[in-house]
Amino acid sequence: MKKNKLATILMLAGLFTNLTIMGQSKITKKNEGEDSSAQVHYRKVIANGQNIFYREAGAAGAPTILLLHGYPTSSHMFRELIPMLSGKYRVLAPDLPGFGYSDAPDREKFKYTFDNLTKTMQSFVDKLGLKRFAIYVFDYGAPTGFRLALANPEKITGIISQNGNAYVEGLSNGWNPMQKYWEHDTKENRDALRTFVTAEQTRFQYFTGVEDTTMIAPESYTLDQHFLNRPESAEIQLDLLNDYKTNVALYPKFQEYFRTYKPKFLAVWGNRDPFFLPAGAEAYKRDMPDAIVKFYNTGHFALETHVKEIGNEILNFLTALPQ
Repeated sequence: MKKNKLATILMLAGLFTNLTIMGQSKITKKNEGEDSSAQVHYRKVIANGQNIFYREAGAAGAPTILLLHGYPTSSHMFRELIPMLSGKYRVLAPDLPGFGYSDAPDREKFKYTFDNLTKTMQSFVDKLGLKRFAIYVFDYGAPTGFRLALANPEKITGIISQNGNAYVEGLSNGWNPMQKYWEHDTKENRDALRTFVTAEQTRFQYFTGVEDTTMIAPESYTLDQHFLNRPESAEIQLDLLNDYKTNVALYPKFQEYFRTYKPKFLAVWGNRDPFFLPAGAEAYKRDMPDAIVKFYNTGHFALETHVKEIGNEILNFLTALPQ
């Protein structure tokens, strides 16, 4: 009897050990999978003749979201959002030409217009073979992304606009000096905008409207200013500021796209943005009544202070998108 009891005890102990090892193995594999999807890769691809730097995370076969940054930043602005999204989605965040770690070709060789930025992003989309994807647009990324949507309506599964404007009522008085330049392209009006690329102005964009400025990571505006201080960068940015008038001229076309295709749409907006007013966010519902509009008590760079809230809102939104 004692031998049988001992055998039974040993058998049960062995079974428990095996189950424990199997459980640990599953947990390890799960964690390895999570680590793999969260890993960000830093790559480059030739698009429209330029070396375009981009960040990529998530499984290659997962639904794709394309993150388009604005002025004066780069894909670096998405550094905390990418890991939040990459567990379920393939995330791609390129640097536009003239920004971040992408090429900043000479103005004589590359025309700095929003049409040409879009042409480069179209080449990026084609090179990576993207057939269906959602877009997150911010600031300059909005007119670039909306141009992509106009050219590829069949590819767009949904749109997230974070302080990315498409309505005249969304433009604040901060645009008055730029509008003066649009109306009269003179050296005097161009030179008046040179303060726009200074460190003081970059800090203004990051800090204005922020309740707790200790949440603004110093590497954000410092890195942006590093690239703004490159030779010819001021002229590149002034060229783009001048060409921004073409975006406003296209607002009716963007709005027609919204009314025609009714894309799934989420606006996540820093309501204290000194350049893009909350009215611009609300206006999306005029053309897309089902659009979701969320406001956060912060400024232009809302991800710096509200990345968790915005990231969770995006994750909820993405679950309802067509694949």
